[in-house]
Amino acid sequence: MAVDRGCFSSRLGFILAAAGSAVGLGNIWKFPFEVGKGGGAAFVVMYLAFCFILCFPVMVAEIGIGRKTQRNAVGAFTVLGYKNWSIVGYLGLVSGVLILSFYNVVAAWAFGYFVEMVTGNFDIGNNFGEFTKDWVTVGSYAIIFMVGTAYVVSKGVSGGIEKAAKILMPSLFVMIIALIAYALTLPNAMDGIRFYLVPDFSQITGQVVYSALGQAFFSLSLGMGALITYGSYVSKKDNIVSAAASVTLMDVGVATLAGFMIFPFVFSQGIETNGGAGLIFVTLPGVFEALGSTLGVFVGGLFFLLLSFAAFTSTISLLEVPTAYMVDEKNMGRSKATWLVAIFIFLVGIPSMLSNGAVDSLTSFITLPGPGTLDFMTFIGLIASDTFLPLGGFMIAVFTAYVWKKENFNLEMSNGDATMQASLLQRYVSFAIGYICPVLLGAIFIVTVLDNFLGIKILSLILG
Repeated sequence: MAVDRGCFSSRLGFILAAAGSAVGLGNIWKFPFEVGKGGGAAFVVMYLAFCFILCFPVMVAEIGIGRKTQRNAVGAFTVLGYKNWSIVGYLGLVSGVLILSFYNVVAAWAFGYFVEMVTGNFDIGNNFGEFTKDWVTVGSYAIIFMVGTAYVVSKGVSGGIEKAAKILMPSLFVMIIALIAYALTLPNAMDGIRFYLVPDFSQITGQVVYSALGQAFFSLSLGMGALITYGSYVSKKDNIVSAAASVTLMDVGVATLAGFMIFPFVFSQGIETNGGAGLIFVTLPGVFEALGSTLGVFVGGLFFLLLSFAAFTSTISLLEVPTAYMVDEKNMGRSKATWLVAIFIFLVGIPSMLSNGAVDSLTSFITLPGPGTLDFMTFIGLIASDTFLPLGGFMIAVFTAYVWKKENFNLEMSNGDATMQASLLQRYVSFAIGYICPVLLGAIFIVTVLDNFLGIKILSLILG
């Protein structure tokens, strides 16, 4: 007997859940330090271009495949009659598992920092290395985060995922807007805004280009099967083109708002913008300490609570992908599937947890000819985010346009609204999925592999 899959109870529920999948650490933690490394507004321009030109059509395609088949990321291709293309789903499945394995560790850092902030321990920023080495503490927070994620997913689509999204997403927006309102009152805040909004296009290099693409795919949850899975729970009556547009706008909106929050904080204290991942965990606690004990505890606690909420919305979707696979393909009950997958992913994430100094041999376990020595989490991120996700997007575009065929895709896009068949937006999506997305995603995937794994700096040579 088939297991009941569940479905979203409303269009709003799907949009909030899909936006929650997209909105996460990629927007609030990763986006600001990528902007800092990428020279500011030049990176933002590239990121926005990729989100709307490349990522939006791929998002519509993923949701469309999911809704058409009512299956998970692997089974969807079999239902359409192209079992050999299930490799695309497996690629997304593996990407999602790898990303969640280290994502849960970073989420544990965020939750741990929330605890430290509300107890007034601003010195945690100076002891970030010691904090990440403490695998017992970080592991405890990671268990809490994974258990919370598994609990929500085990409750089903409408009773767990959708219900959580309706609470978490509005809360996230309220917190981020409150923090922006305060950040803009700080000294030199406008210098941070200028850095963020006024582009210097001489800063665009090969690294900036594919970092911006990787950031766009990572933050929008593309190429990992999440949106095929979520699309499989969408009603046939819903307009998936406008829903995807809403999700893209919400995700880009949160990332953009994060910049308005972070850079005034950074410039108010004269902090270097290219601080990398430590921009959040190393430097910001000092910024909050400078606000005074009472205000610093409140603002710092609110910030890391925001970061934890953002992480939680994404860990839910990342866990749902392999869970849906187990439910659909193995005919396993949702609760059993959820907890088994959660335990497996937590175990997979242990090397990432230990690679930050707890076990020194994992800190620099691999040397590549291009970038040199990479730590374990960087390596997993490079493989899963910067490489697998664009590859998955490329394969989705090729499959949709040339295997499933654009005429079938167009019919699925217009299923919720017959007037959409001739709309300008739908025509752009159809054109982009057939020409723009395969060409650019294929080219950037090749360049990424050559650059990161073979040390051939093609884009840097082209762009100077």
